[in-house]
Amino acid sequence: MSFIKKNYAGFLLSLVLGGVAAFLGTQFPVIGGPVFGILLGLLVALFPRPTAFQSGISFTSKKILQYAIILLGFGMNLYQVMAVGSQSLIIILSTITTALVVAYFVSKWLNIPAVVATLVGVGSSICGGSAIAATAPVIQAEDEDIATSISVIFLFNILAALLFPTFGELLQMSDTGFGMWAGTAINDTSSVVAAGQSWSLTHGNDTALNYATIVKLTRTLAIIPITLTLSVYQTKKHSHASVKLTKTFPWFILFFLLASIISTIFPLGATLTTNLTALGKFMITMAMTAIGLNTNLVKLVKSGGKPILLGFTCWISIMLASLAVQHVLNIW
Repeated sequence: MSFIKKNYAGFLLSLVLGGVAAFLGTQFPVIGGPVFGILLGLLVALFPRPTAFQSGISFTSKKILQYAIILLGFGMNLYQVMAVGSQSLIIILSTITTALVVAYFVSKWLNIPAVVATLVGVGSSICGGSAIAATAPVIQAEDEDIATSISVIFLFNILAALLFPTFGELLQMSDTGFGMWAGTAINDTSSVVAAGQSWSLTHGNDTALNYATIVKLTRTLAIIPITLTLSVYQTKKHSHASVKLTKTFPWFILFFLLASIISTIFPLGATLTTNLTALGKFMITMAMTAIGLNTNLVKLVKSGGKPILLGFTCWISIMLASLAVQHVLNIW
């Protein structure tokens, strides 16, 4: 009862605002619920609120976020991912490596904090908000760091969803080539689907959409080794402070993998799977709303220029790396 009393106010505020954000996301899918969640949270955070809300908001921004990642695992079919995803593995590895390397060196050049650089790097290279959500608790990121990174990533998600189909036409790409490019070079799943759907509607088939979606799911699996590696690094880094692996180990990522295995081996039915993943996506919107509520907008605006430049360089480098490898592999 003390836990409920401590957290219910902030949780309910995040729930209500998250519901509004999710509705707006359905009306404007190119932007998506998580972006609206952060924006609403940032807006409400400008007004004074009682301290009683703080505990529940923090709980939602951290724990609810981890539970959401686990639920998303039920939408992964590992057999299907392996069938199509194996063709894109070299491209995926190339783009992930490129983004992480670029994020490291550009952040050093611009003097951007390592936590923000890591979040922007994994968000750009793996799967946008979900990768940031999975990585943030592992590297003990502050809410303002998460909000900054999410804002940067979704800015380029929107641009990609709007511009990629036009770029693909100019490059005279095939349906398969565009699907591969969108799946490996656009940050977030919602924007990948939006770009793939736009392309498919103008070309009269779902080839690009299907390829883009499955390749993106394959890319999402990189969350697991990345977060495990960061967890081990954090443990060694703070060994002087007796930080144990059990405290920094991202257990929710293992549950995410377990959910994927269960969904693959035991057919759960389309209705149940759809409902579980939909709940997970809504919980991410709730968590992003809570992160917005925990963020000082004035500080975010003041510190936003350099992270945006970092996100832009990562985005461009991933686009070019994907195209270069596709050209070498004759996938166009």
